Amino acid sequence: MEIIIRGDKIEVTAAMKDYINEKLKRLEKYLENSSDVRANVVVKVKGHMQTVEITIPLHNFIIRSEETQDDFYASVDKAIDVIERQIRKNKTKIKAKEAKTRIDFSIVDIEEEEHEENNTIKHKKIEVKPMDEEEAILQLELLGHEFYLFKNVDTDKEAVVYKRKNGGYGIIEAE
Repeated sequence: MEIIIRGDKIEVTAAMKDYINEKLKRLEKYLENSSDVRANVVVKVKGHMQTVEITIPLHNFIIRSEETQDDFYASVDKAIDVIERQIRKNKTKIKAKEAKTRIDFSIVDIEEEEHEENNTIKHKKIEVKPMDEEEAILQLELLGHEFYLFKNVDTDKEAVVYKRKNGGYGIIEAE
């Protein structure tokens, strides 16, 4: 597994890098062709809080976790645990979906802009791939987001699946 570690407003020490590498090696047993996998780790600091964001783009989905704690090592442990749980929980679902179709999802461009009052706006340009509603819900859960943009294979239109307050899901589709 190739591991790319960078710090955002913090210098990542060799000890921090070693700890992250050691913990991410634990995930290799779950990943096929782990030598082709790239893990992106961003370490951020805001005040005394340490945030660790781990993103692992695979050929048909993205595994992501972001954890904030007082302690850097606790943040890494929690983020790795979340990713490991995501992989184990969804492994059978992913394999079943993979057998039906191969979907490639990739982030094309990411830009961050600083605005007044230090509010950061993150812009992502993504390639929207066709998938059914069930696959979109799976991607939504894997990413841990509130919504997910996809192209519905049944209607050939862009759509957004989102989490409803009652715990269910909703879909908004373009005309």
